[in-house]
Amino acid sequence: MKLPRIAPESSPSEHYQAYLKALSASRFNGDIEYSYASRMAVATDNSVYQKIPQAVIFPTSVDDLKCAGELANQHKGVTFSARGGGTGTNGQSLTDGIVVDLSRHMNRILEVNIEQGWVRVQTGVVKDALNDALRPHGYFFSPDLSTSNRATIGGMINTDASGQGSLKYGKTSDHVLGLTTVLANGETLNTTPLSVDEARKLASGSDTHARVLRQVLATCIDMREAILEKFPRMNRFLTGYDLEHAYDADNQNIDVSRLIAGSEGSLGFVAEAKLSITPIASHTALVNIKYDSFDSALRHAPKMIEADATSVETVDSKVLNLAKTDIIWHSISDLITDVPDKTMLGLNIVEYNSTSVDEIKSRIASLESALNEDIEKGHNGVIGYQLTYERADIQKIYAMRKKAVGLLGKTDGPQKPIAFAEDTAVPPQNLADFIREFRALLDEHGLQYGMFGHVDAGVLHVRPALDLCDPEQEALMHQISDEVVALVSKHGGLMWGEHGKGFRSEYGPEFFGEKLFAELRKIKRAFDPFNKMNPGKICTPLGSNDELVKVSDTKRATYDRTIPVAFKAPFEPAMNCNGNGLCFNYDTTSPMCPSSKITRDRRHSPKGRAGLIREWLRLLAENGVDTNKLSASTFSSSWLDKWRNAYRRDDDFSHEVFTAMEGCLACKSCTSQCPVNVDVPDFRSRFLSIYYQRYARPMKDHLVANIERMAPLMAKAPSVVNFFLKRRWMNGLMRKTVGYVDTPLLSVPALSERLPASVQTFDMMALRAMSATEKSKKVLIVQDPFTSFYDAQVVADFAALVTKLGFEPVLLPFKPNGKPAHVKGFLKAFADTACDTAQFLNQLHEIDIPMVGVDASLVLCYRDEYTKALGDKRGDFTVQTVHEWLETLPEGTIRPGRQTSTTPLALFSHCTEKTAMPTSEKKWQAIFKQAGKDVDIVAVGCCGMAGTYGHEASQKEKSLGIYAMSWETAVARYPEEAVMATGYSCRSQVDRIDGFKPAHPLQKLLAAVEAH
Repeated sequence: MKLPRIAPESSPSEHYQAYLKALSASRFNGDIEYSYASRMAVATDNSVYQKIPQAVIFPTSVDDLKCAGELANQHKGVTFSARGGGTGTNGQSLTDGIVVDLSRHMNRILEVNIEQGWVRVQTGVVKDALNDALRPHGYFFSPDLSTSNRATIGGMINTDASGQGSLKYGKTSDHVLGLTTVLANGETLNTTPLSVDEARKLASGSDTHARVLRQVLATCIDMREAILEKFPRMNRFLTGYDLEHAYDADNQNIDVSRLIAGSEGSLGFVAEAKLSITPIASHTALVNIKYDSFDSALRHAPKMIEADATSVETVDSKVLNLAKTDIIWHSISDLITDVPDKTMLGLNIVEYNSTSVDEIKSRIASLESALNEDIEKGHNGVIGYQLTYERADIQKIYAMRKKAVGLLGKTDGPQKPIAFAEDTAVPPQNLADFIREFRALLDEHGLQYGMFGHVDAGVLHVRPALDLCDPEQEALMHQISDEVVALVSKHGGLMWGEHGKGFRSEYGPEFFGEKLFAELRKIKRAFDPFNKMNPGKICTPLGSNDELVKVSDTKRATYDRTIPVAFKAPFEPAMNCNGNGLCFNYDTTSPMCPSSKITRDRRHSPKGRAGLIREWLRLLAENGVDTNKLSASTFSSSWLDKWRNAYRRDDDFSHEVFTAMEGCLACKSCTSQCPVNVDVPDFRSRFLSIYYQRYARPMKDHLVANIERMAPLMAKAPSVVNFFLKRRWMNGLMRKTVGYVDTPLLSVPALSERLPASVQTFDMMALRAMSATEKSKKVLIVQDPFTSFYDAQVVADFAALVTKLGFEPVLLPFKPNGKPAHVKGFLKAFADTACDTAQFLNQLHEIDIPMVGVDASLVLCYRDEYTKALGDKRGDFTVQTVHEWLETLPEGTIRPGRQTSTTPLALFSHCTEKTAMPTSEKKWQAIFKQAGKDVDIVAVGCCGMAGTYGHEASQKEKSLGIYAMSWETAVARYPEEAVMATGYSCRSQVDRIDGFKPAHPLQKLLAAVEAH
């Protein structure tokens, strides 16, 4: 069977094509993308919904936004939706019009005024990036949401975001001093607080600003009594257009910015913002209070507020247990320990901060006294507590809390916790009773769920587990939505306490009543009379017949349910993506998805790639592909057909998916960094395997996949091979014919000539015949193609280290690992290699002698890819990394030798290693401590080499750019002799760019320890 050409399902409609053509020919300087892949990458957010836009544009300035709006006046029916981080849980930025993404280019901090306490920014800047810039000045932008490492200031303004600590710091709108907003018609609106008299004068004009002011004055002043009567005094009461606070009755001010904040992009493009900033408290403490039930935690929370806490966050046992299965738990396990003989089912995270440590200690002392009494008498469900003043530890705990949203999606089976009624807000005094009824409602339907929230503000996050691919459960979602609306109304609250309305806008009329909802529509008409800005969200212009979006609108599952189960199973990591967007993490020292960071392209993120795979699978099914034949071995085209297809660049959507997959470094950081473990390298390999059944592979793929077979042959005459590799003409030929650059040189002399005399020859029969005592002194060194043939001194030095520590090294014969073939999608070849190597390693496993490999990335392949490819046939063998083996040594084995330097060493870890083995850096640090050496753990992202990625001509520029993001400056902080790197590819990249090859940690340890 031949893999068919998969045509994209839709293209921009004619009137949008005309608009985009005009935009391209105009003064617009930004990017315009309308490929199917670009549109699919923003067709989803962190909600259950999906809308495919007509195009995505990326403006570079206010003038670009004005240009886009002015041209839209000439093209009827063109609509827009602004997008920042795409972290909305209710589809706020989703549209079938044009997505306007401000995060790619409009992300600069324009001005910081510390004396007056404000900052002016473009609204595409990420919240954490802003705080990184403010921190050296001792200030921060205080609204603290869980998505702060990818959410933009524009998104925060549009949803009036708040988050942890809102009782003290308020919402985003409380910090907005002024906004520059571009309207749908291209006019610019600059809004700051005005006196009522000044507003009335300006309202007499004829421009849009005057029209807006006239309506704001009429609504917010004339309807003041009705507004105050309708809206309860709640910290998180989001109205859409903030009619109450747009008018300050005490100071007789009108502030149109308060209407724009929370408007979800339905009034205009918020391009720039002037924001107030807050001094960072010099002293902070957390009290983590543990409870015997979630209900106890909720009912006890008001006492924390009475105890003058800055904030109180609550987490239930479901979230805690999920956190324990995640990479993040290793960093907080000693900060939130289990209570002996008790079961922790709830947690209150109580923060205190102040400019005085004595004040904090005084406030906490009274709380501790009460908690100790509760524990002693068994009151309030308190079973224990822990206290920390360390800022680094506090940040770790909040990192776990921030990851809770993503962790709730980490469940087995088709039912996944989903967002649709997960930010309800009721008065805090009603919260416990409200949650009791909410839980009863969910229990009645037999649903699983986890809960956490801001109990100090009465906001609860709940995500019931449903399979929306099942039409009956989708209908149940709608039913529960209606029931929750009634429940929050009963308790004096609101359906959307924190995350905005989005597709829940249909409930707006019910909450506000006909009279006030009509006022919202008048506001919309004043700003956007033709309903061009995010139509259907919040409300429609008064007089318009346009409809509001609804909870029942098209969802991701609407499309996913058409994908056969047989397609979904092999690509499960892609199907599990819930859109949380943690992969958009802007932090360059985070290893998460370097390709996304360097390209700033959503397609090149784990979320983007997962979405493209989902759509590709759906189109395959739609094209009648037999699900039973969707595998590496059953699709087959002749070589002639493959080459014809490769040079006939058709409109196959598979090419767009391929472009996104080819940019992946296969570093596997997403596998553990993503809350639901979306493993891009896994489904990337599967995609490539199938894609190349229709299209011919490039020569470089064959070269990489066969490097493990070629390297041993080339290593027989390394000097000869290197002679040719050093020739300029050979490098030019490699670039042109293979697309390969900066080819690494083989080790000269070869490994066999470098090994110390202590290394013993491998003899399987002799090893089996040894006594247990003899075996206990042996260490089997597992070779890999990169260190053995290109960095052989590392292997030789490991053998010397083994000897120096009193053991006897045995070098195993080289057996291909298979990872290079797996990365390039040669899955059958990989499976064959894995089967053969696993059989050999299992034979050694039976002998019961430690097997150790020096490159962690290759060692981890035995644990992950081998398990997925072979299943039970993998066997029980274990290959340890160097630090894992060193950890097993008896106390006193590692002893300090003669120290020649007191300068700390600097550890740069391979991204695959430190994400799959999150404690590895600390373990190296502890090992060196035994040897009397201090080690700095250096926070860096990916080095940009990632195996052979950095050697591909098409990727070299990005590879160098990724290195410059974090490694370049970090390496420069240390003397060359102090730098250690665990990965072969990392050492190669440093050598290529900075001109020296760092040592592997084992090499520095060899020099530091005393011989036995």
